Amino acid sequence: MNILAVDTAGKTASVAILRDDVLLYETQCNNGLTHSETLLPMIDTALRTCGMTVADLDLLGATNGPGSFTGLRIGLSVIKGLALPRQIPCAPVSTMAALAYGMAGQGTVIGAQDARRGQVYWAAFDLASHARLTPDAAEPAAALAEFVQNCKKPLFFVGDGAALCYNIYGQVQGVAPCPAALQVLRGAGVALAAKALWESGDCVPPAALLPDYHRLSQAERERAEREKQQGEQTNAI
Repeated sequence: MNILAVDTAGKTASVAILRDDVLLYETQCNNGLTHSETLLPMIDTALRTCGMTVADLDLLGATNGPGSFTGLRIGLSVIKGLALPRQIPCAPVSTMAALAYGMAGQGTVIGAQDARRGQVYWAAFDLASHARLTPDAAEPAAALAEFVQNCKKPLFFVGDGAALCYNIYGQVQGVAPCPAALQVLRGAGVALAAKALWESGDCVPPAALLPDYHRLSQAERERAEREKQQGEQTNAI
């Protein structure tokens, strides 16, 4: 099985090609350019380097959230555009699961992506089995305290929100360091998570590949706040 996997959920863009259990190609880009500038050239280079075309792909995987709303839409749109003409199955990969699948070892890993305003998108996984321990959530970084303090195994943070978590919990007993260069979301992690979804029968046709934002957009939040204020003013009259 040939799997093309991409991630555009955060600050970095990643692309990987997995053939069965062999990682044929992986690349990451964290140079400040937008994903709309980098993703298609990265995919083109990956396919050409592996001597492949889209017709050779059996499964396409992409992080579908949580993460940057714009970033997610770019990645999902590109993957759907590649998949639709040939109806290639697609794997909607949780950003948190992709972070966990990108690591190996013993302990617990928390995938944490920066959600702005002191919040993170996060979820915890067993590092050895990649079994999910918590659902994906969007919360203030301080809300992870109970889980971190009760964790019985060595605990690692990965993702572009890991630094925020280490600033808060870095001195807690059992929290282990992870070099910043290894905290990034890997394309290989997306590919392995996509493969697991295929094996569990949870892949979808291209038209059903949708984002899972986990919270309202800024425009929706501002609208809700305005409506709340208007309602309070009306009730006060």
